[in-house]
Amino acid sequence: MQWRRRHCCTHAAKLLYLLSFLGLLIFLVHQVWLPQLIGLPWWRGHPVVFGGEKLESTKVKSNVSSKRSTWHFVILPRPTFNVDTNSSHEKIGLSSLQEQSALDSLTANGTQTEPQEFMLDGPFDYIINEQNKCSEGTLAPFLVLLIATEARQVEARNAIRQTWGNESVAPALGFIRLFLLGKNEGELGFVQQKMLESESRRHQDIIQQNFLDSYKNLTVKTMMGINWVAKYCPHAAYVMKTDSDMFVNTEYLIQKLLRPDLAQKKNYFTGNNMRGFAPNRNKNSKWYMSPESYPGNKYPTFCSGTGYVFSGDLAKKIYRVSLNIRYLHLEDVYVGICLAQLGIEPTPPPNEFLFNHWRVSYSSCKYSHLITSHGFHPNELLKYWHHLQSNKHNACINALKERMSRTHSKRVH
Repeated sequence: MQWRRRHCCTHAAKLLYLLSFLGLLIFLVHQVWLPQLIGLPWWRGHPVVFGGEKLESTKVKSNVSSKRSTWHFVILPRPTFNVDTNSSHEKIGLSSLQEQSALDSLTANGTQTEPQEFMLDGPFDYIINEQNKCSEGTLAPFLVLLIATEARQVEARNAIRQTWGNESVAPALGFIRLFLLGKNEGELGFVQQKMLESESRRHQDIIQQNFLDSYKNLTVKTMMGINWVAKYCPHAAYVMKTDSDMFVNTEYLIQKLLRPDLAQKKNYFTGNNMRGFAPNRNKNSKWYMSPESYPGNKYPTFCSGTGYVFSGDLAKKIYRVSLNIRYLHLEDVYVGICLAQLGIEPTPPPNEFLFNHWRVSYSSCKYSHLITSHGFHPNELLKYWHHLQSNKHNACINALKERMSRTHSKRVH
């Protein structure tokens, strides 16, 4: 009997030791290793905002009432404008004289100048522009789509023009589609540019500036689009920024989320909210953020760049505040920092599955009640869009009938 008691106690001690070890391992993985490798939420640290003259702590209050509606920031000295470079070529495809002129338009005597009421085109010249899309006398658009793309993605642009980016989705409301591009170099870039200019003349939905079109310049591309809205379409009700490999249910976005029958929202920003994420310090990662670029342990709340929506009044505000914030290559994080500097926290969508930065398995029922799904080939986009259009009214009823029929069939067999 005593042997059994000692045996049980030994097993209990081993079990407790094992549980303690597992608990410590889980803590280290979740709180230490994963934040360094893939940017999972961290339990301490403050976001960083660039723009102050000295290192100090401050508070920025959001317009959202919650326990987390007050953010603490570390304000760092304002750095210089910086974007992706070509190691063996001139910066961004601009001559040094052009670039210096662009930078001089943003700075004076080493400090950022306060923008005037009129908006500049930014630090880079337009190669292709559509400044008359929102000219006086035309209907102020209810929605402007800003779609980040590359010159080679011709099929994707054509698929979007035929599906969720087609202006027939909301003809009475005013609907504008714009593809955002930079410039490529070399002989291939020259050929692509000629084709792009021809495409632009045919569809009149492309804007392009003279910066190197690369992943690290996605922030520059996005800010070009936001600046375009601020300067050329300031009365737009809403703006959506998304990518060319996305499925976007624009009809559901307009009719169910933005609601044209309601008063236009102000200071409104929503999407797939990414709260409490830490910078990825893994140098092999696509999303790597160096401590020199962003010293903080946590990002402010931002929305996934695969698709976010904001009220038109924010375009000018975001662009203005961006002139005092160092450019980071992670576009969605950068826009989140701009919002934090403005004291605006992204609004959570009414349903957490509306905006998806991953691919959702297709069914007409699910897709009739979401706004974004990621990772679509142009052929898939055409196929699923047309299927949804022909099934959207009874999509969930038909799905329920099919499920009930399958259940009944299983019971019979």
